[in-house]
Amino acid sequence: MKTNWGAALQIAAVYVGTVVGAGFATGREIVEFFSRFGFIGLISILMSGYIFIILGSKAMRIAARIQASSYQELNEYLFGKLFGTIINILMLLMLLGVCAVMLAGAGAVFEEQMGLSRDIGIIITIGLSIVVMIVGIKGLFAVNTFVVPMMIAFSFLLLIISIKLPNFTKQLLYIPYAEDGWKAVVAPFSYAALNLTLAQAVLVPVAAEIKDDQTIKWGGILGGAALTVILISSHMTLVMLPNLEAFEIPMAVIMKTIASSLFWIYVIIIYGEIFTSVIGNVFGIERQVRKYVSIPTIVTVSIIFVICYWISLINYGTLLSYLYPLFGYISLIFIILLWMKPFEDGKDPK
Repeated sequence: MKTNWGAALQIAAVYVGTVVGAGFATGREIVEFFSRFGFIGLISILMSGYIFIILGSKAMRIAARIQASSYQELNEYLFGKLFGTIINILMLLMLLGVCAVMLAGAGAVFEEQMGLSRDIGIIITIGLSIVVMIVGIKGLFAVNTFVVPMMIAFSFLLLIISIKLPNFTKQLLYIPYAEDGWKAVVAPFSYAALNLTLAQAVLVPVAAEIKDDQTIKWGGILGGAALTVILISSHMTLVMLPNLEAFEIPMAVIMKTIASSLFWIYVIIIYGEIFTSVIGNVFGIERQVRKYVSIPTIVTVSIIFVICYWISLINYGTLLSYLYPLFGYISLIFIILLWMKPFEDGKDPK
């Protein structure tokens, strides 16, 4: 069957937009999983990219074959009814935790980059998110269409500037000492697992709608490859920042240092990524809750934000450092089962 390249590129764009969230945009997530390990982190990124390409494509193809309309159905297919339900509950808790990280990230942008109270940043983000949730999700797609390409363009711009800096090659090949260096071995698997597991909420229904297997396959390959390139680009820039673990938004610090004239545009892009991630997570949680409890959207969303707000009061860097690796380890179960599930071209996975 002929590949629809236009649809494949759309799938790739959705894939990239789903994974590129607040932790990715700020650079903190990349530092935590990869850049703090230096050259070893670069090798880990290549391994992570391979997982994004192979298993991201496979998850969407299976979802289309079994006609799954939601990630719950895919999980039940992979894990069985009982364990699928347990994984779906864990995913709900993970989405709440990630939403709290996003809110804390919004607060960090206001506090670290604008010199304002982090609470103001969190409250403004919640207020805007509730407005968008009431109006609809068309605004979410519009913002993502603008923000994601801009963020990619800025990451490449920073890479070009970084390459021209003295000692670039030396810094790129440097392997710093890390007490928890063993995490560098697990990082590519836990990072890819975390992002693939959470991305299900968007990727599964998209794949089910496209249906064509070859188009979905190439959409997953192109999306995974694009994510790998962006990760490498960001990592090569981040390793040039001295004491990179000390900053909550390291990419903004780099921008202020080597391209100060574009600094405020980049801060707005970072905030845009955080904002779209918050709405996307809340939308996913609200959809899942609505399957079990029939209450108005505004009530559900308000309860979600109250829970996320209290969690977000913990420092953004601390939250990301503990919750993301933890969720990554939990998500390893998902990618192991996905990898083990047989899938052959032209055959029904059932």
